[in-house]
Amino acid sequence: MRIIQHLIFWSTVSLFLVITFGQANGDFIEAFYFVTFLLPVALATSYFFNYFLVPSYLLTRRYVLFGLYFAYTLIFSIYLEMIVLTIALIVLANYTYANLNPYSTNLFLLTSTLYFIVFLNAFILLIRRYQRNEHLLAKMEHTKKKNEREQIIIRVDRKNRALALDEILYIESLADYVKIHTTGEVVITKEKISELHDQLPERFIRTHRSFLVNQLEISEFGKEELLIGEVKIPISRTYRKAVSDQLRVTT
Repeated sequence: MRIIQHLIFWSTVSLFLVITFGQANGDFIEAFYFVTFLLPVALATSYFFNYFLVPSYLLTRRYVLFGLYFAYTLIFSIYLEMIVLTIALIVLANYTYANLNPYSTNLFLLTSTLYFIVFLNAFILLIRRYQRNEHLLAKMEHTKKKNEREQIIIRVDRKNRALALDEILYIESLADYVKIHTTGEVVITKEKISELHDQLPERFIRTHRSFLVNQLEISEFGKEELLIGEVKIPISRTYRKAVSDQLRVTT
């Protein structure tokens, strides 16, 4: 998905530049070729700025080095733009400066356009980082609330019932109902095991599509099964790695 987003962004930028440069003299074919020459410079500058300078120096608060390397980047990008202009003069204008697109001969305009693209990309990346951080914070908050919960509310015989988490040994999913095995009884509910798993804290581990166990109640475990008291609970191939990671063992 990330590659597709990059392709959409740079395709949009390229189309915008072709239309803008093409309207200057009405030659969109020449504008397309010129943008083709200029695009690698924009790509290199943008990715160097946003994926190296910003995370390595700006985000780590090394502002002096960031400013210094940004100045170097600016100078080098102008140098690359001059090379692009030289190529355009040879290939597109047949060594005649007057035949070049008036926009393409304005070095200040080219540099401004280039860094507008760079900062636009930086703004988009900033929004994405913010969204990722918000999602991570929401996930951490959800996990914290689950871990702080001391009981779970389930529907039993059309009534809400509270079960203490410390009393739950394991949960077993059958055909169209779920058995919750506790220290004192077996509670039957119509709720799905996946929905119960979402409500329970991290110490409840999914070992099989039909089993969810309380990690604190595990007495023995192996590669294919574990014990809760005298009850053997299977560990399916699908959940084996997750169980191993949760228990911090190599099976």
